[in-house]
Amino acid sequence: MKTLYVTDLDGTLLTRFERVSEYSRERLNGLLSRGLILTFATARSAQSARAATEGVAFRAPAILYNGGLVYDYGTGETLRCELFREEEKREVYSVLASHGVVPFSYGACTKDRERVAWQAGKETEGMRRYLSHRVGDARLVPVGTEEELLAGYVFYFKCIGPREKLEAAWNVLKYDPRFICIFHQETYQNDFWMEISPRAANKSDAVRFLKERLGCERAVCFGDTSNDSDMFDVCDEKYAVMNADDWLKAKATGIVGYCEEDGVVKWLEAHSGF
Repeated sequence: MKTLYVTDLDGTLLTRFERVSEYSRERLNGLLSRGLILTFATARSAQSARAATEGVAFRAPAILYNGGLVYDYGTGETLRCELFREEEKREVYSVLASHGVVPFSYGACTKDRERVAWQAGKETEGMRRYLSHRVGDARLVPVGTEEELLAGYVFYFKCIGPREKLEAAWNVLKYDPRFICIFHQETYQNDFWMEISPRAANKSDAVRFLKERLGCERAVCFGDTSNDSDMFDVCDEKYAVMNADDWLKAKATGIVGYCEEDGVVKWLEAHSGF
């Protein structure tokens, strides 16, 4: 049966250095050249995901922003995009502001020009760290007002800051059926992150979309934490890496090796048939 394989990146395919290891890169390129249909589903942007997977010849479209975008690197085409309605993005901002949370707003001035906006001068330490790793990124746009922050198309909010403030806002937004609100500790730092998307922007719907588009009969996925949970719900087989959250392991078909030990790729070598 034609199978689509989907892997999370951070904490799953990537090492702690936020890169694909030399071993995994070499083995993946061999599998892909022999016909393996593999893509990734990540909270990262197109630019950040490309940097993290540099050297791997992925051919299938990628799932970005936890399902907010499905993007074809080969053609530069956005195949699927889920946006906040005007009133929705303002309500999200209102809840965040009431708890002292400062967000990054991911969107576009036009449908073809992505931007990441934030209110200059209000950055948390975690936001400053995030920005320091993205110097020169043309998407970054510091703004002054709420109106500028929410202008245009918005499909994703990212918040990085103290646990107490983020968790308080999360305890409001997580009950709103219009949104997906994910709260977790960042994989590589001590920062806490919260990510808010429209309800339709999720990995599960994006996997189903790609599975149909690519004519696949089965889907197999790999993950490690909360933003992989809905993807596990729709895949025929789902595998948690050894370093995954225990509750996600309980949902899994099986457990593969640690991300630091190329667990995903070693499983693919042993079981994909390529």
